[in-house]
Amino acid sequence: MPTPDPVAFTVFGLAIMWYAIFVTCGIILAAVIVYLRAPKHGIDRDNLLNFIIICVPIGIIGARAYYVIFNWSHYAGDIGKILNIRAGGLAVHGGLLAGLAAAAVLCLIWKIRPLNLMDLCVPAIALAQSIGRWGNYFNGEAHGGPTDLPWAVIIDGQTYHPTFLYESIWCFILFIILLLVDNHRKFEGQVLLLYGILYSCERFFVEALRTDSLMIGPFKQAQVLSLVIIAVCLICYIILNARSRAGKSSKHSG
Repeated sequence: MPTPDPVAFTVFGLAIMWYAIFVTCGIILAAVIVYLRAPKHGIDRDNLLNFIIICVPIGIIGARAYYVIFNWSHYAGDIGKILNIRAGGLAVHGGLLAGLAAAAVLCLIWKIRPLNLMDLCVPAIALAQSIGRWGNYFNGEAHGGPTDLPWAVIIDGQTYHPTFLYESIWCFILFIILLLVDNHRKFEGQVLLLYGILYSCERFFVEALRTDSLMIGPFKQAQVLSLVIIAVCLICYIILNARSRAGKSSKHSG
């Protein structure tokens, strides 16, 4: 599976990158899905559009800032490089943390239940990740170490683990799982917490294969953060699930 030209086409001399196209398509499709499913969560679609307009740009800024911070030696002093996201360099964790934090703040301001909103959004976020990862393929990045597997990606004549593909497939499966759970959720926050657990489990193992990981000292940053997220989400899931069961038991006994 050789990597293609990263440039899709040019407009008045400006190269339009496949990376940007896949990321943009993922965001648009996610926004459409969330918009269509908003009434199921009792959220007004006009309010939801306000969230999208504000949180998506903040998420992109967060994803870029996170990547630049952990690659500062490459970007230091070069504003052009920092701003050139068309060539790649968006950290998923940075985008998620910034976007969800912005959404939580807006929920407090607009008096909307944050866990309910995030349960609505995370299945679509998983789908956006699945689509956006293909931008890494066109850029010849986010791959693993050398391998002879038949589905290996070919970069400069060398075959590598297509870790972008592994994550893309898992995120699509996760999208389906989370939709099913959301249709029968037992408590607010269940979908969000399952997303945190299941995505982080996949990311921990796939990150072990990658050769371009962001680092915290000798450790891969994404693996460390994934373990933290799994632990926090698992504890919160147990607590909220127990509260939900207790609430249902008290209703039945009453």
